[in-house]
Amino acid sequence: MPQSPRAALCPVAIEEPSPAPYPHSPPYPKRRSERGLALSLTLPGDPRSAAIGRNAVTASLRAYGLTAYIWPAALVLGELVGVTSAMTPGRELYVSVRHRDNALRVVVWDQHPHHSDPGAFMLCEAQRRRALWLLAAAVDDWGGEWDVSDALSPHAGIKSWVVLPR
Repeated sequence: MPQSPRAALCPVAIEEPSPAPYPHSPPYPKRRSERGLALSLTLPGDPRSAAIGRNAVTASLRAYGLTAYIWPAALVLGELVGVTSAMTPGRELYVSVRHRDNALRVVVWDQHPHHSDPGAFMLCEAQRRRALWLLAAAVDDWGGEWDVSDALSPHAGIKSWVVLPR
């Protein structure tokens, strides 16, 4: 039986080993997770972006052999993107996912405008935290931490983050 499609077409074809696809590329580490997962992407401020973020994180975690994080990370990212896109519709969201020191860190930064009135700021923050009740329950069950805070200068907006330990 022929070993390749080429040999199947021509019975006298000689099997030749295929060349390396990228002979000049640097060698990869033996395990990709030795480098640590580092994923950053910008998503549109739309609730449908949650599916894009979940798919990107799921694929990245699989590629790095971090399958234990898939369920909580997909839920966390879906909730963060869904809520932040509703709080700041039409503006881009920046997503960062990192795996370091046996913990997965997920950050979603949105461009929510600053409230000069302290009452409006507290009300807005309370609504955001209340909307993230499912995220809070999942992170608590996983033994992680989460918070929402103002982005540090020079950036404006709100930074929502989650840390999920191994």
